[in-house]
Amino acid sequence: MDVLALYREAGAYHEGHFLLASGRHSPKFLQSTTLLQYPHLTERIGQGLAEKLREAGVHATVTVGPAMGGVVLAYEVARHLNRQGGTRAIFAEKDGQGGMKIREAFTLAPGELFVAVEDVLTTGGSVLRAVRAAEAAGGTCVTIACIVDRRKEEGPLEGYPLVSLARLTFDTYLPEEVPDWLAERPLQKI
Repeated sequence: MDVLALYREAGAYHEGHFLLASGRHSPKFLQSTTLLQYPHLTERIGQGLAEKLREAGVHATVTVGPAMGGVVLAYEVARHLNRQGGTRAIFAEKDGQGGMKIREAFTLAPGELFVAVEDVLTTGGSVLRAVRAAEAAGGTCVTIACIVDRRKEEGPLEGYPLVSLARLTFDTYLPEEVPDWLAERPLQKI
């Protein structure tokens, strides 16, 4: 699957100067909310991630996404993981103290296996907060899945196995490392 082509088709691939949620600066940005507003594209993404998870031998009864960006994606991956309805989709939301919590309406049985789902990984901070919230609620994370892994390092994320549809390594910079050619462009906060 050509993930970058899907972002382009949706008008969700941007070039400029962006301040990412991670605090890093980048000349390229993937706006997943723009992509995920199109059900036919979201279905392809969810199906692709579910297939990759099955190929990796991942078995889980729950998908967990960080609110808001991971909600639709967690739902779509759960829908394709188990067509018989055995996989649920839940989300973690901000707890007001810098972390996340699982909404009171959702439950995880002690040791229940879950996949944490995210759109784009730069540092993994958001998805890891969702993982911690779901683990605090009793679940066990078996893997993290994302549309795009844009981390500099390949492999697991803090010990959790990682499955992604694409690995795109756009350059990112700490605020004090932003090159002049990028600093000259108008900054857009994401």
